[in-house]
Amino acid sequence: MTGKYLEDLHVGDTFESDTFSVTEAGIIEFARDFDPQAFHLDANAAQTSVFKGLVASGWHTAAMSMRLFV
Repeated sequence: MTGKYLEDLHVGDTFESDTFSVTEAGIIEFARDFDPQAFHLDANAAQTSVFKGLVASGWHTAAMSMRLFV
């Protein structure tokens, strides 16, 4: 999606991006640096969270999305 400006984007527009692999180690590394909460850092502790398992930080997913978008 190169060469577009904000004004060129419309509701409903779609695009395909590259893929991005997410690993447990990557989730933990990002969380350790930027969002150190138990359900991002410790798979066992995450079992007692609302997510019932290790989950990537919202900031991590936003960063991945930005990397794929830009």
